Amino acid sequence: MKSAFLPDRSVIKVAGEDARNFLNGLITTDVDRLKPGLGRFGALLTPQGKIIADFLITEVPAGHGGGFLIDCPKALAEGLATKLKFYKLRAKVTVENLDLGVLAAWDGQLAAQPDLAFADPRNDALGYRILIPEDLKQKLSDLIGAELVDAAGYEAHRIALGVPRGGLDFMYSDAFPHETNMDRLAGVDFDKGCYVGQEVVSRMQHRGTARTRSVKVLLDDLSPEAGVSILAGDKAVGTMGSSAQGKGIALVRIDRVADALDAGQPLTAGGLTVRLAEPDVVRIPLKQPTA
Repeated sequence: MKSAFLPDRSVIKVAGEDARNFLNGLITTDVDRLKPGLGRFGALLTPQGKIIADFLITEVPAGHGGGFLIDCPKALAEGLATKLKFYKLRAKVTVENLDLGVLAAWDGQLAAQPDLAFADPRNDALGYRILIPEDLKQKLSDLIGAELVDAAGYEAHRIALGVPRGGLDFMYSDAFPHETNMDRLAGVDFDKGCYVGQEVVSRMQHRGTARTRSVKVLLDDLSPEAGVSILAGDKAVGTMGSSAQGKGIALVRIDRVADALDAGQPLTAGGLTVRLAEPDVVRIPLKQPTA
């Protein structure tokens, strides 16, 4: 088993007697289904349905003070905490940034179950998340029976699984949950009550209007830089995201890529060949609107 401390992650705590209902009315995941030792994937959206921040969330055991911990991108932590405070109004809720980070562990089972640990709900192969101070990363790795490696090892693992990362594979405040595959990564609960942006997300689900998607790609010896346009001939069909060890993630217009594949046009980014790891993913029939 391998583990890596992720320097790009931070932890926010939301607590108080109204915390569960407060979060449930804001984010895409059903907080009522959370419990200690369980994690869920979700996001806070704009009213227009675009992602402000995506994150993993878990419930804190009562013995540790209760409340909820949000494992989020470090670059967004301060802004996310401020946004949550803005929404709280008269709710009996506290929001604070904690001096905790995230240890990811994968390729095996935990030899011990630490506090504040949970399985990554996006993909079983992503393994586990453990919320700890950075100075405990070696001690915790030894406890769970994992070899501590550099965060680049985890990044390569994430990319190989095709799990998008905000800021690299899509831009915050510019992407809908469907475009980043949150609907396929257990990041949106369509049966829960209302939350910010819910009407737009539900409409996209109902009408099948998500024509832009994150997809896995295969690369040759060199990798295009993140942000480079993906072309079919001279027509832009997407944008390259993160890459490692001959694999990558791209944000593409699936209809345009399907047309290019049907026409036998190769895809390129920065003059380098890009191939879809799963070509059929762009051929999923779009849902038709229902009366």
